[in-house]
Amino acid sequence: MKKTLNIDGELLAEARASCGAGTDTETIRRGLEALVREAAMDRLIAYREPDAPDTRRRREAVPAAKARRAAR
Repeated sequence: MKKTLNIDGELLAEARASCGAGTDTETIRRGLEALVREAAMDRLIAYREPDAPDTRRRREAVPAAKARRAAR
């Protein structure tokens, strides 16, 4: 899709150098993708209960027979 945009040249140059993009189009695409990711993360954070405790992660216990087979 083609669009005509008014973008500050210095800002675009700085963004291009920061992200290592090869073209102005790639710079804009990367910036928009980052904006979408950030908005998605903000939505996920909003679902978290404010006082919810962190839960420990545990692996399920491996049955003894399966552990013996793996050790062979």
